[in-house]
Amino acid sequence: MVLKAAKKFNEELRKNMHTAVIAAFSLVIAFAWRDVITEYVNDLTSVAPIHSKLISAILVTIIAVIGIVLVSFIFAKKEDNK
Repeated sequence: MVLKAAKKFNEELRKNMHTAVIAAFSLVIAFAWRDVITEYVNDLTSVAPIHSKLISAILVTIIAVIGIVLVSFIFAKKEDNK
């Protein structure tokens, strides 16, 4: 009983650590792309700065939503296979 609980704990710990590391790397990638998108949009819309921030926010939101949908689909598919 105790061995089974320890094994389950170890499995959950590994899964959560894996998720945390992926989230950390994803955050670094997001910050890098945020700067690229912001600079690109600023160059395109140098007339009105508020427009560039709005367009940048919309682009980042679209990219994030697509990423969330893809990841959710992949994890749902993996859970169905179990």
